[in-house]
Amino acid sequence: MSETAPPPEGATDAVFRESDWYAADLGAARFVGCRFDRVDLTEATSHGAVFEDCVFDNCRLNSSEHRGTALLGCEVNRTNLFDSLWDGCKVTGTVFRECTLRPMRVVGGVWRGAVLRGADLAKLDLARLDLRESDLSMAVLTGTVLRGARLGGATLRDTDLTDADLRDADLGGVDLAAARLRRTRLDLAGAIVLAEQHGAIVEP
Repeated sequence: MSETAPPPEGATDAVFRESDWYAADLGAARFVGCRFDRVDLTEATSHGAVFEDCVFDNCRLNSSEHRGTALLGCEVNRTNLFDSLWDGCKVTGTVFRECTLRPMRVVGGVWRGAVLRGADLAKLDLARLDLRESDLSMAVLTGTVLRGARLGGATLRDTDLTDADLRDADLGGVDLAAARLRRTRLDLAGAIVLAEQHGAIVEP
């Protein structure tokens, strides 16, 4: 199925292949169980749209803007999100594989349970983002701002946190000792968590 413009109210179990949706306004469209194969969504916009159990393969979302939009249990493969905006979006249980994710603008939102294994997120501003139970193993977070982020239960195995800012972040259940820390900024609470994970006994 090839379209030059998206269905105004979305679709269910549809396949969109090589569709040209450049600068399209998706509004609050709802797509369920759909596959997007090499779809051009460059400079597209959405506001309150929902993508549930969808698959994106080799798509272009560069310079697109999304506000209050949800990606629920989706797969995003080899897709370009260069210079995209995600403002107050819900990206839960979504898996990103071999995607271009920087530069990308993320303003708040919930990315709980997202799989960003091995992703390059260097120097992004992810302050106050809800990343609980996300998989950030082997991801590059050098210079990334995670101040005030919710990281409870997140996986940070071999995650590169060089020069990252973790002040005021919720680190409950996070194994900081499994990450690569160098000049990583921590507040007192984070420093105590790290010290205890390295076997120190912290006393008042």
